[in-house]
Amino acid sequence: MSWSEEQEDTATYKVVMNHEEQYSIWPADRENPLGWHDAGQSGPKAECLAYIEEVWTDMRPLSLRKQMEEAARNREQSSMTSPLRSTQATEAAVHTPRDDLVQRLCTGEHAVEAILRPAKTAQALKERIDAGYVHIKFVNTRGGTELGVRLDPNATDLRHADFAHQNGQVRLVGDLTLNYVKVRCIADIDLTTLTGQGHLELVEA
Repeated sequence: MSWSEEQEDTATYKVVMNHEEQYSIWPADRENPLGWHDAGQSGPKAECLAYIEEVWTDMRPLSLRKQMEEAARNREQSSMTSPLRSTQATEAAVHTPRDDLVQRLCTGEHAVEAILRPAKTAQALKERIDAGYVHIKFVNTRGGTELGVRLDPNATDLRHADFAHQNGQVRLVGDLTLNYVKVRCIADIDLTTLTGQGHLELVEA
């Protein structure tokens, strides 16, 4: 099913959410993927996507939100107890270069793979693309770097993909925040192996 054919989809879907409070949609008559549970909304695809658009106002994973909140509390406590120390920390932050991981992934091309659970198939990837959200892993970083990417349908290219026969190639393009830096992920995925090459680009605020 192509992007333009979504409006003809008469199946019933449900909204699901994982432990990081990230949302997606899933066929209502199928068992939820591992790690996902019902979020209390079901119906046509358009209604489920509209619901996600309404409730998912903060794209950061729950663990990142907690980490940032804790860092903000620590900064506030530090500024209350030691103004000089707070000023020095601020000056250091201004002169610190962008995150090393972000810089690395923005330079050159890197090996990537599409992360799909529970089944790693081209059709499973197609379902994630239709839902507008995919997971791409940069495999050559320490421990691998898995990124949740909200797709840009206008930039994503499915013209050379044959999902039914699991061959061809897709270009997946979408935005995310990595280590507090807004970036765009561009990944070219081979449907036979569900691996390929990708990189990040900085998104200017």
